[in-house]
Amino acid sequence: MSQTDVRQPRDDESSHGFFGQPRALANIFGVEMWERFSFYGMQGILLIYLYYSVEQGGLGIDQPTAAGIVGAYGGAVYLSTILGAWLADRLFGSERVLFWSAVVIMAGHISLALIPGVGGVLVGLLLVALGSGGLKANATRIVGTLYSEKDPRRDAGFSLFYLGINLGGLFGPLLTGLLQSTLGFHWGFALAAVGMAIGLIQYSLGRKRLPDEARHVPHPLERSRYPLVIGIGIAGVVVILALVLTNVINAFNLALWVIGVTIVAAIVYFVVMFSSRLVNGVERSRLVAFIPLFITNAAFWSLYQQQFTVVTIYSDERLNRNLFGWEFPVSWVQSINPIFIIVLSGAFAAIWTKWGEKQPSTPIKFAAGTVLMGLAFFLFLIWAGGGRNSTPLLGVVGILFVFTVAELLISPPGLSAATKLAPGPFQAQMVALYFLSVALGTAMAGQLAKLYTPETEAVYFSVIGGVAVVIGLLLALISPWVLRMMRGVR
Repeated sequence: MSQTDVRQPRDDESSHGFFGQPRALANIFGVEMWERFSFYGMQGILLIYLYYSVEQGGLGIDQPTAAGIVGAYGGAVYLSTILGAWLADRLFGSERVLFWSAVVIMAGHISLALIPGVGGVLVGLLLVALGSGGLKANATRIVGTLYSEKDPRRDAGFSLFYLGINLGGLFGPLLTGLLQSTLGFHWGFALAAVGMAIGLIQYSLGRKRLPDEARHVPHPLERSRYPLVIGIGIAGVVVILALVLTNVINAFNLALWVIGVTIVAAIVYFVVMFSSRLVNGVERSRLVAFIPLFITNAAFWSLYQQQFTVVTIYSDERLNRNLFGWEFPVSWVQSINPIFIIVLSGAFAAIWTKWGEKQPSTPIKFAAGTVLMGLAFFLFLIWAGGGRNSTPLLGVVGILFVFTVAELLISPPGLSAATKLAPGPFQAQMVALYFLSVALGTAMAGQLAKLYTPETEAVYFSVIGGVAVVIGLLLALISPWVLRMMRGVR
C-alpha cells in the first residue's frame, strides 16, 4: 500500500465531537452548506431567467435552448472537477484548492448580479462552474481523509455531509426565488453571492482544524513539466475560444459538446489510472468494479437533474402553485427535495450505522436508487396530458419524495465509494472521476429536456423511466461480481 494512501488509520478515529463524527467534519459541512445555498439559489432561478421574456425580466431565449444551456452548465460544473482534482493531487493539495475555488464561485455570482444580459450569464456561469468543480471534488476528498477505510462511521459521515448540502439547497431557492419575484432576478443572484461570502468566511476561521493530509499533495508535478502543462492550458483555452467564435460550439449544441467531452475525459481517466505504475493489482481491480457504478450513476443523474430542466418547466406551466390565494415562485419547488433530504438523511445515516457490516452493499444501493428513480418518472403519467395548473402540489411533492429516497440510496454511498476505491496516487482525481459520471448525467438531462413537450410527455416519462429501471436491475444482477472486484470494500 502506498505511503500516500488515504486508507490509513486516522488519529481522530475516536473523535465524536460532531454528531458522533470527527470534529473537522463540521467545517466542511459549513462551507459546503453555504456553497450549495449560493449554487442552488442561483440555479433555482437560472432557467426561468433564460426563457422568461424581457418584459418579465428575463432574456427571452426559447425553452429547449435554455434547458440545454442549464444542462450543459450543470455538466460543466462536474466536468471541471477534473481540473480541481488535478490541481489538488499534483500542485496545491485539496485544502488550498477548496479555499480559492470558493473565491472564484463568489466572483461568478457577483458577475451574474452586476453584469446585465448574456454577457453576465457567460462570465458568471463560467466562473461558478470552474469554482464549483474545484470545491466539490476536494470537499468530498477532505471528508474522506477524516476516516479510515474500515471506519463504520464513514457512510454515516457522508450522509451528514449530504445534510449540509441540502440545508443550503433548501434555503437557497426559497430566498433567491422570493427576491426574484419581488425585486428582480439580479437581486436573487446577489443573494447567492452573499451566501458564498458567508461560507468563505466560515471556512477561513476553521481551516486549521483540518488534518494535515488535507493539505498533502499526493503526486507532485515535476517542476520540469510546468512549461508543458501551462502550454497545454493556453492551447486548450485558444481552441475553445476559436470553436465558440466560429459558432461550432453554440447555445443549442452546448449540452452535446459537454456530453462528448465528458465521455472522452472519463475514458482517458480510466486509462491513465489503469496504466499507472503507481497503481497496484488490488487498486486496478477496484477500478474495474467502479465502471458499472459509473455507468449506473450517469443514468441516475440524467433523470434526477431534470429537476432543473423538465421539472422546472413542468412546475412553471403545469403545476398548481396557488397557496392560500398566492402563487408562490417556481424556484420554491426546488426546495421540496432538500426538505425531504434534511428529514431523511439523519434516518439513513442512523440505519447505515446501526446495520454496520450488514447494510446493503454499494452496488445494491446503486441499483435500488436507479430503479426507484425510474419509478418516480412513471408517477408523472398520472397527470399526463392535463392542462395548465392541472397537477396538484401534493402530487409533485410525492414524486419528489421518491426522488429523495432514490438520491439517498445512491449519492452519499457514491461519494463514499469514490474515496474507498481510489488508488493511492489518484485520491482527489478518483472523486473527480465519480463527478464525471454526474457531469455526464447532468448534461444528458439538458439534452433530453429538448425532447420534452406537453404533447409527448406520456411517451417521454415512460421511456426515460423504463430505461432507468432496466439499468438498475442489470446492476443488481451483476452485483456479486462487482463486489468481488471491489476486493474487500463494500
